Amino acid sequence: MIFSTLSQSSRYEALHPLFPRAFDYIRDTDLNALAPGVYQIIEGELFAIVEHVAGRARTAAKLECHRRYIDIQLVLEGVDEMGWKSLADCRDPVDDYNTERDIRFFNDEVNTWIATPPDHFCIFFPEDAHAPLVSEGQVRKVIFKIAV
Repeated sequence: MIFSTLSQSSRYEALHPLFPRAFDYIRDTDLNALAPGVYQIIEGELFAIVEHVAGRARTAAKLECHRRYIDIQLVLEGVDEMGWKSLADCRDPVDDYNTERDIRFFNDEVNTWIATPPDHFCIFFPEDAHAPLVSEGQVRKVIFKIAV
């Protein structure tokens, strides 16, 4: 898991061949003008999901993980207090892994909460269980899905 700010994004571009493309998209696109929805950048390899939703309480947030995609979760408005726990330490799955949606949820307690303000992001790798969209207000964010 990585927590950082957009001004430091170049530090992470070497971690995956598609990270530079994702950060270029962030720099070259008026993300605040995008309506909520899914935006294909490279079919099947890199896409963005724009969300503008009410936050939820910590108690309502479930840890989730993905096998096929890395998440770069960039906050545009509000503060998203994202939870984190190592997937290796998750012991209480809600259900089986959903191949179609590339997601599995857990009832486990979050180990760490990361208050993520605008222009900051978290990168979650397949070994990172995370619980996003925890906030007392509205959150506008973009989740970049990068194929492993």
